[in-house]
Amino acid sequence: MIHGIGASAGIAIGKAFVLPNWEWEVPDQKIDVADFAREFERVYEGIRTSKYEIEQIKVELQEVVGTEQTQIFDAHLAILDDPVFMNEIQGIIQRQYTAAEVAVKEAIDHFVTMFDLLDDDYMKERALDIKDVGNRLLKHLLGAPEITLPSDTQPFILVAKELSPSQLANLNPDHVLGIVTLAGSTTSHSAIMARALGIPLVVGIEQKLGEPIITGQFIIIDGSEGTVYIDPSHEEVEIYRQMQHRMDEEKEKLHRIASHQSITPDGKSVQLAANISSFKELEIALTSGATGVGLFRTEFLYMDRNRFPKEEEQYEVYASVAERLGSESLVIRTLDIGGDKQLDYFELPEEDNPFLGYRAIRISLVQKELFKTQLRAILRAGMHGNIKLLYPLITSVEEVRAANAILEEAKQELRSEGVPFASNMPIGVMIEVPAAVMIADLLAQEVDFFSIGTNDLLQFTLAVDRMNEEISHLYEPFHPALLRMLQSTVDAAKRHGIKVGVCGEMAGDLRALPIWLSLGVEELSMSAHSILPLKERLLKTRQQESLAIFRQLQYCRTSKEIIAHLESFLEKQEEKAANG
Repeated sequence: MIHGIGASAGIAIGKAFVLPNWEWEVPDQKIDVADFAREFERVYEGIRTSKYEIEQIKVELQEVVGTEQTQIFDAHLAILDDPVFMNEIQGIIQRQYTAAEVAVKEAIDHFVTMFDLLDDDYMKERALDIKDVGNRLLKHLLGAPEITLPSDTQPFILVAKELSPSQLANLNPDHVLGIVTLAGSTTSHSAIMARALGIPLVVGIEQKLGEPIITGQFIIIDGSEGTVYIDPSHEEVEIYRQMQHRMDEEKEKLHRIASHQSITPDGKSVQLAANISSFKELEIALTSGATGVGLFRTEFLYMDRNRFPKEEEQYEVYASVAERLGSESLVIRTLDIGGDKQLDYFELPEEDNPFLGYRAIRISLVQKELFKTQLRAILRAGMHGNIKLLYPLITSVEEVRAANAILEEAKQELRSEGVPFASNMPIGVMIEVPAAVMIADLLAQEVDFFSIGTNDLLQFTLAVDRMNEEISHLYEPFHPALLRMLQSTVDAAKRHGIKVGVCGEMAGDLRALPIWLSLGVEELSMSAHSILPLKERLLKTRQQESLAIFRQLQYCRTSKEIIAHLESFLEKQEEKAANG
């Protein structure tokens, strides 16, 4: 048995297919000064073809994994559009009198080496993106054929030194049982895509591997535990086949409760909604038992294009989602860009701390016409269903009032144009910064509902960037400070008679369920794959028992103590359910 890193859960049993390294042989061709223009044009043509291919991959993948996961390929397009990359290639051609493919290969090696030397795992992983894009460009310059996978229909476990997002995008999930890579990490783009596609993945086995795996060898991988068995024994195969069978049964069992009402044994009802960024994601969520959408991330309508979406385009998307949901609620969050979400066609200022800077509602209040266009589209779509409007990153009452003033202008314009719209649409705010928590009682008098964004609230409260490997261990979702903030927010909402939902990652965390039941949260909104496991737990968890455990949590001084209490409660619930 080899221990790697589990990057995408699941078990795969079958024969290995070892993918050859995607490296091209580049002959050292010299050219004359008169050939410079021709070589530059060859590079430009290769870039145009590569960009077209990447755009096609994005479109095809969106049908499978939704818009958010395919943003990975925006990074690839950005590399091809980066003048620094092009200048490096042109400089090599002019200095060394080399052919285009030689210059591209040298430029790739230069940037990959530079990123690999950085003491930052995230940046090292981006070296693979550069290599992926560069190799695609090289393929076109050399006229090299694609590396093909087995042509028969027998499923296989793919083994590779490393796997680029482009290579993963070309795989047929029906033929690939699982993936093993010698390098890689859980935060790589390939790992993110494997999870979205539901393909088990184990990474980082290079240092543990003695003899190399060869094509046709029988292997087992466990993407949850991060283990790989090469030439497993009959007993090991039987054990893992049984585990696989149990997992399949569990999935079937969960899908049987998709249509059940989400209500505890003692009568507490909680709406389990979905976080989505596209209509395709809505369909996936509905098959997983979602009742409504608790967070529609509208920024993704703005990202996959070269200009701002027009009012009519937005209206059609919002209206189609609302109609599909019928009477179920649709919470639409207004544009939330800035920080880690950029638009190629809307240049934001360089900032030392972009997450604390010009973003979200702050942009909307400055870019008034842009904001009004979106508000008009949402108001019009309100005629097609149960839509609620949500403002992001609110820190003051003044911001709410300023946003509402622009909303009133949008309503007045629609009225004067004779365009029908939802005049009494409920208005809510995201509670995702400590300032909003501290004035929750004041905000509650201005709006109709709160939506707690636990991801940002936790990062701002603890001053921890969870993507920073050096301090990611400090990102503790069950920190006592966060529990106090949650209780303070819900208490303020209750005092003023408004509803509270949660749309951060904690909403789908099984351990957090007794917290939400104790606080009396009305709606939990999460990714589609979290809905059924949480619903199953909800159907077996009593609110009264949750209140008892929450009282114990209030005396805890550390995250470890809180987690220990919650996990113990979860285990007891499972034992009780198993014993009937």
